[in-house]
Amino acid sequence: MTSPTFPCTQCGLCCRNVHLAGQTQHLDRGDGACRHYSDADKRCLVYESRPDICRVDRQYRMHYAQQFTWKTFVELNVEVCKLLQRQEHR
Repeated sequence: MTSPTFPCTQCGLCCRNVHLAGQTQHLDRGDGACRHYSDADKRCLVYESRPDICRVDRQYRMHYAQQFTWKTFVELNVEVCKLLQRQEHR
């Protein structure tokens, strides 16, 4: 049975806040945003070949499948998305 895909809204907030997580800080271009994120286009410039850390399903399989169900993992990630959205609208 295939797991449902992650419900990404493509808002770009995770890409604009890579400085907040230790796993993504190496992608910071110096202003907190990912070096692959285009402010002008509001999209990832390397989406098809993006790093593993940017692939929710791959991160789950590689690092979290033994700790969480896919549903719980998605719920946790959605909570982070909501937190970033609240921060953005302050």
